[in-house]
Amino acid sequence: MDVASINELAADLLANAASAESGRSSVTVYSRTGARLRQTLTALAAGRVMGEHKSPGDASVLCLQGRILVHAGDAEVELGPGDLVAVPPQRHEVEALEPSVLLLTVALH
Repeated sequence: MDVASINELAADLLANAASAESGRSSVTVYSRTGARLRQTLTALAAGRVMGEHKSPGDASVLCLQGRILVHAGDAEVELGPGDLVAVPPQRHEVEALEPSVLLLTVALH
């Protein structure tokens, strides 16, 4: 089994996001050919948005650091460290209120 140091990855991703033109940096921490699950660690600089998109399957967002807003339709929820939300099966976006790291888990159908 491979162990990923999420805290070390998060620190690296935050540094990369701060200097990236897009204001974000990410790495897939779990996926494999034929897998039905994918986990991606993403860092966003303050004020940056992961633009509106639809998930390829059931998904959740776990905020590890910072504060984020998850917008879906007319609903929005603010997450802080340790907060988890199931992402509704509709178009949504994520906005960083401060430098933030999140773990996106997607069930692939």
